[in-house]
Order: sequence, then C-alpha cells, then structure tokens
Amino acid sequence: MKKFSFLILVFIIILCSIGCSSTGQVAEDRNIEITVSAAASLTDVLNEIKTSFEKDYPNIHVTYNFGSSGTLQQQIVQGAPADLFFSAAEDKFDNLVKEDLIDKENMVDLVGNKIVLVTPKESNKNIKSFQDLKDKAKKISIGTPETVPAGKYAKEMLDNVGEWEMVEDKMIFAKDVRQVLTYVETGNVDAGIVYNTDALISTKVDVIETAEEGTHTPIIYPLGILKESEYQQEAEVFFNYMQSEKALTILEEYGFSNLIK
Repeated sequence: MKKFSFLILVFIIILCSIGCSSTGQVAEDRNIEITVSAAASLTDVLNEIKTSFEKDYPNIHVTYNFGSSGTLQQQIVQGAPADLFFSAAEDKFDNLVKEDLIDKENMVDLVGNKIVLVTPKESNKNIKSFQDLKDKAKKISIGTPETVPAGKYAKEMLDNVGEWEMVEDKMIFAKDVRQVLTYVETGNVDAGIVYNTDALISTKVDVIETAEEGTHTPIIYPLGILKESEYQQEAEVFFNYMQSEKALTILEEYGFSNLIK
C-alpha cells in the first residue's frame, strides 16, 4: 500500500513538472498586445512605425488609442488600460508623473514639432499671415486649449503677438488637431492652426506661416511607460525601439525633430 501511494506521488510530481514546463513554453511564445495612448498628431507616423516594429517583433502587437493629450491623460487617471503614453505636451505628461503613474526610469523627451497657419487649398481669402486673420477670416479653428496641446500653443502664440483678443470670437474649437485639419480641408473654416507635421500630410491645405520660436512654449513630445502596465517587458521593448535610429528616421521623415541626437 505504501509502495502504491509512493508511485502515485511520483506520478503527480511528474505531471506537475510537465505542466509547469509546458506553461513556461507557452509564456515564452505567447503573443502580447500592448496599448499606446498617443496624441492625434502622431497617427500617421505611428502607424508606419507599427508596421516596422511588428516585423521586427512579431510576438508583440501594438494597438493605438489616439486622441488629444489632455483627454488621454484624463482617461489614464480614470483607469483606462494603457501601457505607454506618447503626449504632445509636457504638462499633460508631467501630471501623470506627479501622480506616480509613469515610471521615471522609462520616460524620454523624444521629438519636437512646430505650429503653422493653414488655409484651404482653394481659398480666396488672401490670408498671408497670422495678422491677416482679424480682417480676412470669418471662422478660424484651433484645438480646445484646455485639452488639446496644439490649441494651447496656438492661443499662447496669438496672445503673445497681440492677436488673440481680435480673433477670439471667430474661433471654432476642435476636439483634437486632426479635427482642425479636417475643418480646414473641407472649407468649413477659413483658416486653422495645426502642427507642421499635420500640414505636411495633407494635399488639401496651404501652409501660410510658421509660428516664430519664443511666441509659445517649446513643443515637446514625451514618451513613457505606465507603472500599471501588465506587460512591462514588452512595453520596454517598444519604448527602446522608439529611440532607435530606424524609428527616429521615420519620425523625421514626417517632419518631427529628433530631441535625443
């Protein structure tokens, strides 16, 4: 009887060891999906980087949650699942750092951008500068300054050059910078202020003027890993990849400036 019990015990141990090694093997080969909450202005470039990244790391799949940085920040605070945050504004990003939601060891100021004045391709308003907006534009669009970094930069710039009070009543506020671009492309507004990178991808707008340095806060895009991420290892792989020459080259091709050279 004792011998029989011993044999059963050995059999159970063997089964457990097989199960554990099998589970370990599955964990090694499993496909992981990470979520990156990213500013709307990064939509096109990040989709191209996703293709490149997944070719190099076929077991890690990237899903993006695009929106205004302010909205994404609020979603993360409220518990929305995300592994990384790629913001178009330092203040939105810093708020999450202060709330201890972003890992300070895994964050970087990755790229920069500029804001530009754009008008519809077929416009007959003869707008040649930011100063023309008060007399020649009836409707102007920017992102909602409280939640959309591009809108915040636009308002700050117009205020600093003495134009905001004269154009404030003409403003059509948008949920993100891509909506501003759409309003201009479709002729629903006479002009809009968007990122240079957004203007570059559109064939339906003309770039009229670039905001001068010093008229607004520098436009910096920080990237970081969220502490609550279930997939820290995989998130770190993507985080490091975004700093690689391959990813930075793609970002520069889309008009972003490399801040980690």
